[in-house]
Amino acid sequence: MIIKLKGTQAAAPTGSGTATNLSKATCVRVFNSGTTVRLVTLEESGGTDIGTMSVAGGATEYIEKDPTDQVFAAHAEILLAAVALKG
Repeated sequence: MIIKLKGTQAAAPTGSGTATNLSKATCVRVFNSGTTVRLVTLEESGGTDIGTMSVAGGATEYIEKDPTDQVFAAHAEILLAAVALKG
């Protein structure tokens, strides 16, 4: 798999009111820099939850989303980066 970085990695916002669409990214790399399982939430631009997932400590996951969908996490140990995946 080839990963194309499309933005700078940053700590996830920790609430719905501060959720980010990562400059309208359609793929987001989610990395849990801590050791505790953390919850990540994907929501529509209006704040309606689309879904949630748990990310294990030290794990990396990828979320495909619509450009206006937003992401936030239960803790700032979750780091987000806009990416594109190939292969």
